[in-house]
Amino acid sequence: MYKLVIIRHGQSLWNRENIFTGWTDIDLSPEGIEEAKLAGIILKKMGYEFDMAFTSVLIRAIRTLDIILKEMEVTIPIYYNWRLNERHYGALQGMNKFDIKEKYGEEQFMQWRRGYEHRPPELAKDDPRSSKNDPKYKDLKEEEIPLTESLKDTEDRVLPFWNDIIVPTIKDGKRIIISAHGNSIRAIMKFVEELDPKEIEMVEVPTGIPIVYEFDEKMKMVKKYYLDKTV
Repeated sequence: MYKLVIIRHGQSLWNRENIFTGWTDIDLSPEGIEEAKLAGIILKKMGYEFDMAFTSVLIRAIRTLDIILKEMEVTIPIYYNWRLNERHYGALQGMNKFDIKEKYGEEQFMQWRRGYEHRPPELAKDDPRSSKNDPKYKDLKEEEIPLTESLKDTEDRVLPFWNDIIVPTIKDGKRIIISAHGNSIRAIMKFVEELDPKEIEMVEVPTGIPIVYEFDEKMKMVKKYYLDKTV
């Protein structure tokens, strides 16, 4: 039996302000810091131990992980990878969700926000919000840096990392924690829970609450549960 802990970063400053964030590198809010601390306290109290951690290259996920490990009073190897980044929201990044809904209507808003195959409008290649000049991505090919993504696109970039890196690490007996984002986690959820596109569109991942998956020897999910404030 294998066990995996995944957590969506704590509330970010733009989560609090209801702004599309995507690949924009926004820090945690004070509430998000407290969420991460509580997650660490709960994990320590329940006796969880980890050999290594995986996270994205975005500060809100990195800080969440750092805070959790500090609360648990452990130091373990941390591996950072852009494939665990949040879904890229294209030209919507930096825009208020309420304003987008008012301008384009509920149906279009929900397609862009939750639709499995719907991509928001692309960023222009010379848009200052583009990640192409960010040194974090200097080793990526131009086509690997998105101008927009659907959830399906996010799944397509996350799953190779899941299959090639994370699964072998789990099968090697390593106890791991992943700190990532709502949509990179939803991409993993869709795969391991065998959800169809309509089902995953309905899934909301809460900030700062550890999710535990248990797998059999073939990495088939046998159990899933949340470690929330009621523990």
